[in-house]
Amino acid sequence: MLQDTLTIRYYQRVTDALVELWNRGYRYDDMRQYLDGYMAALRHTNAIEPYQINRLEEEVTRYLYDPSNFETLAQPDYQR
Repeated sequence: MLQDTLTIRYYQRVTDALVELWNRGYRYDDMRQYLDGYMAALRHTNAIEPYQINRLEEEVTRYLYDPSNFETLAQPDYQR
């Protein structure tokens, strides 16, 4: 579980971005590349401590591969 407020913000940003990518039609390989780039940028900028980046990556990877996070709700058919 993430406890640092800045790390939680990064988690929220990256998971929101992953959902947006999913809604645009990107799938797991593309989203994984996005995540890898995001983590590389965090490591490069030293935005948060390395152990927090590793923990963040673990949590986001778990989020990414949980299919329930990307389920679409059935849309009602209003056409008649």
